[in-house]
Amino acid sequence: MNSNIEKICLIANKHSRQIIGLMSGTSFDGLDIALCEFTGSGIKTTIQLKKFTTKDYLPEFKEELKSIFAKPMVDLEKVTLLNSFIGGYYAELITECLSEWGISYADVDLIASHGQTIFHSPKHQRPADKYGNATLQIGDGDHLAVKSKIITVSDFRQKHIAAGGEGAPLAIYGDYIIFSDPVENRIMLNIGGIANFTYLPANGPVQFFCTDVGPGNTIMDQFIQAKFPGKYYDKNAEIGSQGNVSEALLNALFDHRFFDASFPKTTGPELFNLNFLNDAIVRSAQTDLSSNDIVATLACFSAQAIIRAISATIPNQDFEIYISGGGIYNPLLIMYLEKYFSRKMRSTSDLNINPDAKEAVLFALLANEAIAGGTIYNNKSSGLPLVSMGKFSFPN
Repeated sequence: MNSNIEKICLIANKHSRQIIGLMSGTSFDGLDIALCEFTGSGIKTTIQLKKFTTKDYLPEFKEELKSIFAKPMVDLEKVTLLNSFIGGYYAELITECLSEWGISYADVDLIASHGQTIFHSPKHQRPADKYGNATLQIGDGDHLAVKSKIITVSDFRQKHIAAGGEGAPLAIYGDYIIFSDPVENRIMLNIGGIANFTYLPANGPVQFFCTDVGPGNTIMDQFIQAKFPGKYYDKNAEIGSQGNVSEALLNALFDHRFFDASFPKTTGPELFNLNFLNDAIVRSAQTDLSSNDIVATLACFSAQAIIRAISATIPNQDFEIYISGGGIYNPLLIMYLEKYFSRKMRSTSDLNINPDAKEAVLFALLANEAIAGGTIYNNKSSGLPLVSMGKFSFPN
């Protein structure tokens, strides 16, 4: 037997597994690195988040990523170069973390790497062409495995598409295993670049539901970066809080076929970007708006997209909302949500998972399922395929 296959079998049969989950989102803040300990699999999984940090990206690396991100026309050579470079770069950041934590690479069973999304293209955004759902993440798993000396599981989204999904959102699989509760109805709301939520009713997985809803932080972040050099986001809503919502612009932002498409659905910055915003500004004749007013309107737009999606898909409001992702730090966005739902938004920290670490933890869980579990629960009403996701790369 190949020694790597033998090692995978040994890891699969261990009482517990140490898995590093990696997540790099559309904001390009840095690499989230979560060291998790898993026991069991499926609904019997227990998880402990042992270590977590975010390794900030250097500004020049962020600009490299932006140059190939969510654009229909890019430098193919740069895509090729960054694909291998990112795998090695992630390995360097993991090595730094392990040294800081006093942990040997030999004590880590697996790395679970989401990679860096550079384009997401669900079919509903291209109704006229012959192609199906598609997505692309770069950061090659072989480079990561060889340079880190740790077996790596990566490229999770391709199996989801191959099995009939859109490649996103994948959060429902981890949300179901980690956060479902027999008594409390829960909405796990993640506000990253794109906002998505999972509905976990107490009466069981038959009613589970997960969908993207529209922009979270992505348009706001892009606008801030374009108008305020040196800033990457509206810290503490300092800019948006000084503005007023333009109802005309808000209505124009919602005047798009994405919001008429049926749930569940996915999207990305390929749609929700500055071109989308500028088009809405022109159509609404709001070209004289201040930057403060535009940011305030965008925060309201993100909140309203979440509110409308939940109201359209969840049969009642007897639930608690737990938030993760960068949007949790935007007090203006949170204020809009709390005002509508007449309740305080809670954090996943109330459920013992750091909200900044949640997505990295979820990919670590997918790797645990890939090696020790079976296929994850299928909810036909949500359109989620019955799959075990991830490709294995060996250190040698």
